[in-house]
Amino acid sequence: MEKGGTTKQVNYRETAEQLNAASSITVRGVVEAIKEKLDKEESRCMIHLGQGDPSAFPCFRTTPLAEDAIVDALRSAKFNCYSSAGGILPARRAIAEYLSRDLPQQLSPDDVYVTVGCSQAIEIIISAVAARASANILLPRPGYPFYEARAAFSKLEVRHFDLLPEKGWEVDLDVVEALADENTVAMVIISPGNPCGNVFTYQHLKKVAETARKLGIFVIADEVYGHLVFGNKPFVPMAKFGSIVPVLTMGSISKRWIVPGWRLGWLVTSDPNGILKNSGVWSSHTELMLIHHVSKIVSLLHIYQMLDSIKSYIDFSCDATTFTQGAIPQILEKTKEDFFSNIINTIKKDAEICYSKIKEIPCMDCPQKPEGSMSVMVKLHLSLLEDITDDMDFCLKLAKEEAVVVLPGFAVGLKNWLRVTFAIEPTFLGEGLDRIIAFCSRHAKQQ
Repeated sequence: MEKGGTTKQVNYRETAEQLNAASSITVRGVVEAIKEKLDKEESRCMIHLGQGDPSAFPCFRTTPLAEDAIVDALRSAKFNCYSSAGGILPARRAIAEYLSRDLPQQLSPDDVYVTVGCSQAIEIIISAVAARASANILLPRPGYPFYEARAAFSKLEVRHFDLLPEKGWEVDLDVVEALADENTVAMVIISPGNPCGNVFTYQHLKKVAETARKLGIFVIADEVYGHLVFGNKPFVPMAKFGSIVPVLTMGSISKRWIVPGWRLGWLVTSDPNGILKNSGVWSSHTELMLIHHVSKIVSLLHIYQMLDSIKSYIDFSCDATTFTQGAIPQILEKTKEDFFSNIINTIKKDAEICYSKIKEIPCMDCPQKPEGSMSVMVKLHLSLLEDITDDMDFCLKLAKEEAVVVLPGFAVGLKNWLRVTFAIEPTFLGEGLDRIIAFCSRHAKQQ
């Protein structure tokens, strides 16, 4: 009650509209809309190529070591307590050690914040950036739509830079420079790429870091698919370039260990020059960042406040379960390389099946064979199809007629494309793609 006995009015309708708008641009929201079109009389099993969760298939079962680590942590009764803010120390220390294996610098547990999967890390970052009035953030197109959803709910302005299919889905750095202004705070890089299945080279990521430094912004590196590469390019963590520009890395055990339901992720600062921690104290590195773009002083001052915003948000957000955190040291330190190799080999086989089958379909074009992650982008040539109006119409009719679910490209920022997730049991993948071939043949425009 307010003074005088009046009741404060809450605009529940506006809040509901914000939630509905945000959920409508998530992968889950779009996939659920497509699944509603499945024929309930269909005798064939549904084949789900619309979301990256291979955990249901025996060939993708996680390592027994990880399962044992969870059981041991739970039975120890050492992790029945509340978590400390940012995660318990053994988990933060293990994550720092795990990520430092691939870096020129040693990370500290103080650089690590344990999160409820990578999704909470995204929520924290977007909320921290949105705390500044008039801020904007640069997102890749195509990209992962959860960034769009969180930004929409937080009323954060989003600007899109393109990934170039003809150049292996590299970042269009000229567009990045053209988009950024004094209110731009950060840009997002997803590597290995979701939804494109690309892997950025060391040289390209270095150019990204140099561009970000020139613009006076920091880089948010989404590496939830880290190390899931199977082409000729190695995985290069963005944090290798932390000495050029501050990097906030997000990751999790969801994909590499095939346990998305365990909801254990991290947000890690890679900032050997202390840009994020200077709290307004100018350094020689700060001056380097301003040489080309003096107007970015305002954004840099906001960068200084970013860690404070992140810590404040974490203080009142939920924590990852403590027994899962307690298992993390054993999971990260003791998982054998043969487990990772088996997973990679299966995904590589799936990628080859997917790419070769799609090449058989006249109305589809795959610009690049996937080299990492679990999905690939496929262009639709609607002029070769009868009675298909756009990518969503294609997906709705495919679900109804063939019990196959794929994600329409508009959900990831590319209209009239498809995102095909291929990390499932290879036999099911082959059958699902054969159904897509049959569907496209049936709807092909007669010459």
